[in-house]
Amino acid sequence: MTNHTILVADDERPIADLYTRWLGEEYDVYTAYDGVEAMEYLDDTLDIALLDRDMPRASGDDVLNTIRDRKLDCRVGMITAVEPNFDVLELGYDDYVVKPINSPDQLHGIVSTLIQRATYSTDVQRLLTLSSKRATLETRMEREELESRDEYRELVSKIQSLKTSLSTTLDELDNTDLQGELTESYVPSE
Repeated sequence: MTNHTILVADDERPIADLYTRWLGEEYDVYTAYDGVEAMEYLDDTLDIALLDRDMPRASGDDVLNTIRDRKLDCRVGMITAVEPNFDVLELGYDDYVVKPINSPDQLHGIVSTLIQRATYSTDVQRLLTLSSKRATLETRMEREELESRDEYRELVSKIQSLKTSLSTTLDELDNTDLQGELTESYVPSE
């Protein structure tokens, strides 16, 4: 078992229990069947939260906002049947996946990606989050609709700006410094 702790929160008990079973052999997993119960597990030991958006008593959005308000260092994957719209641009999630999850490998892939993202610098994490939002919208909405929306154009502009900023920074670094900029766990040699 790894040293990562995951919260699975979904009001559909069979789905929550299935995800917990799929992940339980490799991770410490907490299971919650509504948003209020999910909030009981929110502390500094939590590494990943997999949240359904549409839950009773408190939504996945409410749980996500609580995670961000408490400044928990936790990656959040929204795994939900709620089709994304431009409202996802305001949410502080790291990844958005529309159900169904069809296999343990698919779920493990989502978790692995979120764990890897936690090792990146803040700017790289932000770029990946914005890119995930863009991909979420692009796979669910028509190109004409996207391009007609100011929110989408602003998102694309933010992504390009971050890429340019990161590219300029990377060009100025040598290979030794590069690893330190991309991961927060880097400790420079003295």
